[in-house]
Amino acid sequence: MTPFDALLDDFFWRAVIGGVGIALVAGPLGCFVVWRRMAYFGDTLAHSALLGIVLSLLLSLPVNLGVMALCVTLALVLVALSRSRSLATDTLLGILAHSALAIGLVTLSFMPSVRVDLNGLLFGDLLAMNRQDLIWIYGGAALVLLVLARFWRGLLMATVHEELARVEGVPVERLRLVLMLMFALVIAVAMKMVGVLLITALLIIPAASARRLAATPERMAVLAVGYGWLAVGGGLALSWTLDTPAGPSVVVAAFVAFLLTQAATARSA
Repeated sequence: MTPFDALLDDFFWRAVIGGVGIALVAGPLGCFVVWRRMAYFGDTLAHSALLGIVLSLLLSLPVNLGVMALCVTLALVLVALSRSRSLATDTLLGILAHSALAIGLVTLSFMPSVRVDLNGLLFGDLLAMNRQDLIWIYGGAALVLLVLARFWRGLLMATVHEELARVEGVPVERLRLVLMLMFALVIAVAMKMVGVLLITALLIIPAASARRLAATPERMAVLAVGYGWLAVGGGLALSWTLDTPAGPSVVVAAFVAFLLTQAATARSA
């Protein structure tokens, strides 16, 4: 057995490795959530993840695959419905978010033969990470980072000034769809870490913390990754010391880092 295999046999280090991988991709992607004010969209996809889990159980599919398929489908539906302008975007997101969560919970109640850890699904169970989860996390992270690197300039232009980006020939609609699909993939792989109710917090809080310290978009993305790693380390340390739930502890650590950053920058301003 190699030292790396021995490391992966320890549940705590699997949690650390998994958390580092999720923070690596949640940082830069979370910057776009903050810049584009898409927090509600992230909540909508996260809430729908529970319905994806239920459908995976009904169809005997891998849970990550089922969640990703549902999130991608919902992202495509949102893009299509948002073009009709018949409903305000926030209203549409609210309807889909809570309806998907409710349908998932109701459907789960009709499956008494299936044993599901509902707390783990809603709030995460980072310490239950296994090797297959790590493969999903790092495979998904590698794909998202490659796509971000490929479309970074176009996404930035469309974020800063959408109309000007159209004039410059940037495919704004296609990039919006690419961004939504990346959100869907990250939510699918991060679900086990912080649960469907806390995923958006892991996207938003590190990016919001980095925003006050960054002079450029690229620096903000790098700092957001650093804040994510700090949240993972602090949250796991808190969970290990006080026997608190690992997923919520990571979010609490991220929030504490955000408050400290706000206080430090306000004092120096």
